[in-house]
Amino acid sequence: MKVAIVGCGYVGTAVAQHWQSRGCVVLATTTRQERVSELATVADRIEVLHGGNAEHLRATLTDQQVVLLCVAPKRGGSYAETYLRTAETMAEVLPETQVQHLIYTSTSSVYGQHQGAWVTEETTVAPASDNGKVIAAAEQVLLEATNKQQKVCILRLGGIYGPGRTLAKIYGRAAGTTRPGKGDEHSNWVHLDDIVGAIDWAQRHQLSGIYNVVQDEVPTVRDLISRVCQRYDLAPVQWDHTQPSARSYNARVSNAKLKAAGYQFVHPSFWG
Repeated sequence: MKVAIVGCGYVGTAVAQHWQSRGCVVLATTTRQERVSELATVADRIEVLHGGNAEHLRATLTDQQVVLLCVAPKRGGSYAETYLRTAETMAEVLPETQVQHLIYTSTSSVYGQHQGAWVTEETTVAPASDNGKVIAAAEQVLLEATNKQQKVCILRLGGIYGPGRTLAKIYGRAAGTTRPGKGDEHSNWVHLDDIVGAIDWAQRHQLSGIYNVVQDEVPTVRDLISRVCQRYDLAPVQWDHTQPSARSYNARVSNAKLKAAGYQFVHPSFWG
C-alpha cells in the first residue's frame, strides 16, 4: 500500500516509522530541505513541498492510496497559510488522484468554552481564538471533499505528550511560578503512542467523519501541574485567584466514539 504523510513532523515521523514497519511504501513531505536526510530513515520517498502549491501537491499524490495530512505551523507562522490554505489545496487536487482515504489531524481545542462540560463529536464547535476558527474552517473544507470514492476522517487530538515531549518538560518551566486563575479548567491529553495507534486504526478500518483522540483521564490544569511537580520533585505552582485565567476554553472531551469503533488506548491515563 502506498501512503503519503503531508507534514512529517513529530506525529508524522512516528506514523511513518510505524507504517513502514507494516510494509507500506511511505512518502513523506516536509517544507524544509534540511530534514530530508532525517526523514530518509523512516520514508521511502521524500518531497520538499508547500501545501499551497497545487501543481506540486497533485503530482506528489497522484498514485497514493492513503494520505495523512499532519501539518503544523512554524513558530510564529500563519495558521491560515498552514492549515486552511493547505486544506483548500488538498480538497482541490484530491479528485484528480487515486487517493481513497484522507486522514487529517486536527485539535480538540476547536470545541471552545463549555465550562467543563463533556463534549462529543456531535457538539457544535465554538473555537475561542482566531487560530481555532482557522482550524475548524480547515476541517470543514476537508469534510466537504468527501465523495463515494474518497473518504475523509478528522481526528481531533488532545494535547500531545510522549518521547521528547514529557510532562516534566512541558510543565517544568511553570515550576515555582504563580499562574493566573484557579487552574480549574479541564485538560485533555493524548500520548503519541495512541495518536499513532488511532491513525493506524482509522486507516485499517476505513473510518470517516470526526473522532476525538484523547485519553480517558481528564484532570484539571491545577491537578495535573501539581502531580507533575510532585512526581518530578519540582517547586510547586501557586495560583492567583484574583487574576483572570489565561485559558479561554474549558471542556472535557469524550473518546467514546473512537472506543466504540474498536480502538483500545495504550495510555488511558498518565501514569496508570
